[in-house]
Amino acid sequence: MSFNFILLFSMTVFIASIIPGPSMLLALTHGMNFGVKRTIASALGNVTVTMIQAAISIAGLGAVLMASETVFQVIKWAGAIYLIYMGVNLLRSSTTSLSPIELNHSENRNSLRKMYIQGAFVTAGNPKAIVFFTAIFPQFVDPDTAYLFQFCILLSICVFIAFTCFMMYAIAGSRIVSIFSSATVGKYIKRVIGGTFIGVGVGLAVSN
Repeated sequence: MSFNFILLFSMTVFIASIIPGPSMLLALTHGMNFGVKRTIASALGNVTVTMIQAAISIAGLGAVLMASETVFQVIKWAGAIYLIYMGVNLLRSSTTSLSPIELNHSENRNSLRKMYIQGAFVTAGNPKAIVFFTAIFPQFVDPDTAYLFQFCILLSICVFIAFTCFMMYAIAGSRIVSIFSSATVGKYIKRVIGGTFIGVGVGLAVSN
């Protein structure tokens, strides 16, 4: 694989990853509520599922998923319901502020394991990621180079970019808390993000 191919692949994956979506909204929310360090647990959950999705695509099972309307719909609806559930929870918690005091209490309430699972579930609930990987991987494979070696490189790039983008949103979330720490602004931020989660969930459910 040439350097130009790797660079083009990296840019493609980065653009697709950095666009606001369910996982990036979760990163923003966790960064706001629990801080950057603890959000690493959520990022690892995101990365774990990203690796699985990429591996499924590499193994050719992504084509099976694309061909199976039933399996695709089940995964899609499960993900949509979970996003709406998270949005409702955010709206219900919007009566509290985003002050440093709340941040400390949230750290005590939420275990790293729970954050990891949330990161994994939100990522797994988007079957379009597998479709994306299935479509993009063949475009960057050199038939004259070892197949497994190439996919190890591509998979490593995907994991690194997914983690980086997730943490970028987490840092942005922590900055929002420090800038808009008043109770009134904090409530509106939670309502906006909660409403966005619900909107994304509904959008995912009705999309083809």
